[in-house]
Amino acid sequence: MATINDIAAKLGISKSTVSKGLNNAKDVSEEMRKKILETAVELGYTNKRLQKERKALCILVENMDFQTPNQFGHDIILGFRQMAEPEGWTVDIIPIDIEFQRGTPYGVFMIEHGYQGSFILGLTLLDPWMKEFRTSKIPAVLYDNYIKGNPHIASVGCDSQEGFELAVKHLTSLGHTKIGLLSGPLESYILKARYNAYLSAMEKYGLEINENYIGLGYYVNDSTRKYIPKLMEQGVTAILFSHDIRAISAMTECEDREIRIPQDVSIIGFDDLPMTAHTQPPLTTIRQDRLALGKCGFYALSCLLNRVAIGSIQLRATLIVRDSTGPAPAQAWIAAHPQKAQAPSQGNPALPTSQASPKPPAPKIH
Repeated sequence: MATINDIAAKLGISKSTVSKGLNNAKDVSEEMRKKILETAVELGYTNKRLQKERKALCILVENMDFQTPNQFGHDIILGFRQMAEPEGWTVDIIPIDIEFQRGTPYGVFMIEHGYQGSFILGLTLLDPWMKEFRTSKIPAVLYDNYIKGNPHIASVGCDSQEGFELAVKHLTSLGHTKIGLLSGPLESYILKARYNAYLSAMEKYGLEINENYIGLGYYVNDSTRKYIPKLMEQGVTAILFSHDIRAISAMTECEDREIRIPQDVSIIGFDDLPMTAHTQPPLTTIRQDRLALGKCGFYALSCLLNRVAIGSIQLRATLIVRDSTGPAPAQAWIAAHPQKAQAPSQGNPALPTSQASPKPPAPKIH
């Protein structure tokens, strides 16, 4: 464990200057304070004074709603707090964004506030702090992300592979052979994992893997508007979604185009948000137990704080079968309704029919 003496020796300054810098004294310049904090992070220093004053952890949240029970992050945070607070921890929930990360290194932020560890929700592979986690010595648990080779960083999540295999098995039992995927862009660890899980599940059950059956897009409504007719044109009879929100958007798009669910196309989401039981029809989805994910987040962080170098915890996936999946239609919807596949969706311009030849199988992403 690094000490104030180590920081002072590294920078060639006095111990008192280091102490003042760490405690935000006014007679230390901002430039010197920054050097002291960055060196403290580099050496693995822990601010014991702040940690004696309070026993504190933080949950850092980006790109995830959590304020109300219907929002995805709510139960994850609740589960973490249910485990942490009875053990005497103060838990601070702090929204962050990319600009904040660019301006404040993770280690500096943690030392400044005296946090002993963190649970991190919602970061993508493009976030600045993801690089810092490769070498950080401050315990952190990442939800739906993974850092190799750092014993101070752990991860928790749901088994995407198991979830997609359950979904594809269910669909094949209903006679579906052409199964598509709609997802966000592959800029996060979890979207890459679910993309690869889809490919593996299709391969396991001997089904055709075709790039024309896959749609990737940033904006939920825009991508469903673009890809629902394209997949229907390809004769796809069932679609898997990377998240429930995309599946629910697809329900609206299908209703606008008079595509019946599940008579014309079956759809399966991922997450089991509370609202999915109340959509029309109720959504079949892969459930993540969000309360348990939060509890596992604290368990993993507790291990790290006790110098147990835990790697990854994956919860079992569960398929919740509702009314958005049904038997494969006798004929592809496009054959019976060619004019509706090309019709605009409530005021949107008509989408052209794709004339492209079939593309090669989609590759796995590493």
